Amino acid sequence: MRIGVPRETAPAERRVAIVPETGAKLARAGNEVLVERGAGTEASFVDSAYEQAGARIVDDAFHADLVIKVQKPTADEVAKLRRGSMLIAFLQSLIDPRYAQTLADRGVTALSMDAIPRLTRAQPMDALSSQATVAGYKAVLLAAAQLPRFFPMLTTAAGTIAPAKALVIGAGVAGLQAIATARRLGAVVEAFDTRPVVAEQVRSLGARFLEIDLGESGAGAGGYAKELSEEAHRKEVELLAKAARENDIVITTAAIPGRKAPVLITADMVPAMRPGSVIVDLAAETGGNCELTEAGKVVVKHGVTIIGTTNLPSTMPYHSSQMYSRNIASLLALFLKDGKATLDMGDEVIKGTVITQDGKVVHEATAKLLQAAGAAG
Repeated sequence: MRIGVPRETAPAERRVAIVPETGAKLARAGNEVLVERGAGTEASFVDSAYEQAGARIVDDAFHADLVIKVQKPTADEVAKLRRGSMLIAFLQSLIDPRYAQTLADRGVTALSMDAIPRLTRAQPMDALSSQATVAGYKAVLLAAAQLPRFFPMLTTAAGTIAPAKALVIGAGVAGLQAIATARRLGAVVEAFDTRPVVAEQVRSLGARFLEIDLGESGAGAGGYAKELSEEAHRKEVELLAKAARENDIVITTAAIPGRKAPVLITADMVPAMRPGSVIVDLAAETGGNCELTEAGKVVVKHGVTIIGTTNLPSTMPYHSSQMYSRNIASLLALFLKDGKATLDMGDEVIKGTVITQDGKVVHEATAKLLQAAGAAG
């Protein structure tokens, strides 16, 4: 099979879908790996490394049997895809179901890395988790760079310096990595999540878990969070308002798949925070957990620095690409045998990941969204 790896064209995207390590494995398995010239350069993977791995450097990697990307192809790139070819990328079909229809109309069999089911055997393919690990880590580094004080407690000739205090909202993969990183840097950390089941994980990392009786659990299907009732959300915000006032750093990671991010730090809460405090909003791209977040920007409001930088994994492209590439390799192992792709739709992982096939949108949740959009006109 001819596998194409194009250069990413989305603004500020520095990752590459396949690194030389994975390219070598695919080439040894009898596939022809075509890498667009310069595709890995910004992630520190040079063309010569791909050639040494058995790949071929080309000017156009879209005319392949299987095209593998990080970000979804642009309209111009979709037009380059061969009818009957396959595509793997972060397609975000629950956010933009009409895009999925475009791929179906093009006759492309598309698999989305953000649709990997949360199953134990699918963990090696879980690109959302691997990239969230990077985001959680980098969020703390950004906070440390902006905070006008040390993270750890220091004993100096000028006296003892008290440690910084950090609040992490959301204890998913990104949140847990943020907790671990802040603790390694010496901060005193507390965390909150609407899913009580994660409390033990938070405590195992040396952080305090903020407990409140919301009257319901925020645990949704597949381990994801779900939207709370209005009353439960009110209680949640009241708790976080008090916690935000008492911390120097707030890192927010709360997200609901396919929905706008819940607002947890309101505009009224920010002026009450300590001067010089820092908020890092990892949900900036989907509306933000902080009401004053501006996606893609770092702003100062009421003496508080609010970091809305998006796509943090791209700011650490070497390891982000390496992990994403390994996720791809694990997925390919399910259906790519002897240079031939065979999608078993009876397999839960394959069924959950395939968005379009045979000219149709076959992903159940995406298809429902399309039908609803059509009914609404």
